[in-house]
Amino acid sequence: MKFNYGVMQGRLSKKIGNKIQAFPEKNWKIEFSKAKSLGLKSIEWTLDYKNLKKNPILTKQGQSQIKKLSKKNSIKINSITGDCFMQNPFWKKKNNQKLLNDLIKIIQSCKKLGIKFIVVPLVDNGSIKNKNDEYNFIKSCKHVLKYLKKTNVKLIFESDFRPKRLKRFINKFDKKYFGINYDVGNSAGLNYKIDDEFRSYGKYICNVHIKDRLKYGKTVRLGNGNANFLKLFKNLKKIKYDRELILQTARSKNNRHLEEVKINLNYLKKIHNV
Repeated sequence: MKFNYGVMQGRLSKKIGNKIQAFPEKNWKIEFSKAKSLGLKSIEWTLDYKNLKKNPILTKQGQSQIKKLSKKNSIKINSITGDCFMQNPFWKKKNNQKLLNDLIKIIQSCKKLGIKFIVVPLVDNGSIKNKNDEYNFIKSCKHVLKYLKKTNVKLIFESDFRPKRLKRFINKFDKKYFGINYDVGNSAGLNYKIDDEFRSYGKYICNVHIKDRLKYGKTVRLGNGNANFLKLFKNLKKIKYDRELILQTARSKNNRHLEEVKINLNYLKKIHNV
């Protein structure tokens, strides 16, 4: 079974400040040709809450540039990671209409660009901690459902829930418009068992983030952490997964970011061919 590989936007550029991940405002255009040079098929876009309205995804000029660069380099944008939602979670705000309006605009922009998936990170600052968070999140998702139906865009959740709880959670949503983003590194860091995860909710996985993490620790180069990539590929084959695997790997320690992505990509290809 053949897999197509993509990369998280920003991983091919210098770090912004001390952030592992951020929208590369000055370098986003160059990343298309860099991704092409590595033989990648896609870039997963990133949205930060800061300067959100100026992000090219949300401007007419930016959308035109994205289409041209995507066509020129044969690099697709099939998914967006909404770090903006993790930075300012609409499900944790009492008056959240402005934040929901931002989500609606993002959904409508995805339709214009042919983007299929919006990843909503329910981790870190966005983690659902209690019943009130969960109630507000589900209520907010119902509010934007009509826009998902109009555009055929899907919201997919990156969650820190244990396998059985995530299964119960996703079963509260219409699977035609909601799904799961599987992050192998986050699961490895939490020491979840990959076979249990795929058994519980594998059929709802729409997008996969590739990284490795130490058990209860930081992100590291692929193969140096707690992730089991042999089991990952076996489980992906079982569910007949046919979408991209997005490299969201550890950053280079010496600013050789393209080379770091290449090392991780080669590691995956060797594991896949075992």
